[in-house]
Amino acid sequence: MTFEKIEDKRRFHRIFYSAEAVLVGDGDSYDCKILDISLNGCLLDFLQPWNGSTDVLYTLTLTLSDEVKIVMQLTLVHGAETQSGFKCRHIDIDSISRLRRLVELNLGDSELLERELAALTDTDFQAADKHKLN
Repeated sequence: MTFEKIEDKRRFHRIFYSAEAVLVGDGDSYDCKILDISLNGCLLDFLQPWNGSTDVLYTLTLTLSDEVKIVMQLTLVHGAETQSGFKCRHIDIDSISRLRRLVELNLGDSELLERELAALTDTDFQAADKHKLN
C-alpha cells in the first residue's frame, strides 16, 4: 500500500497551547480556553455553546503572568457548539513580540517562524491593497 504525503496548505503553524483567556466584545465578556494559537488567529473553547457574530471585533486577553499579557483583536471565522475559530485583525507590538516568542519556543525552528512572519506581512499588505482598490 502506498501513502502519498498530503501537503498542508496552512501558511501559519498552530501551536497547541492550553490556557485560560477572556474574550470581550459586543458588550459582553466570555471566559474561554485557548486550544491553539498562531500568528494569524486562534481556536477557542467556551464553557457552553457560544453564538458570536462575524460582524463584531472581539478582544482576546491571554494572561501569561501577572505582568505579561497577549492582547489580540479578532473576528469570528467559524464556530460549532463550544469551539470557535478567530482571525487576528490587530495586535500591538508588545503582544506580537510575546506571541512570536511563544510560537518560536513551541515550533523549535526560528527559520519557520521567520517565514510565518513574512507570510503575515504579505497577507496584511494584500488586504490593505485590496481595501484601497474598493
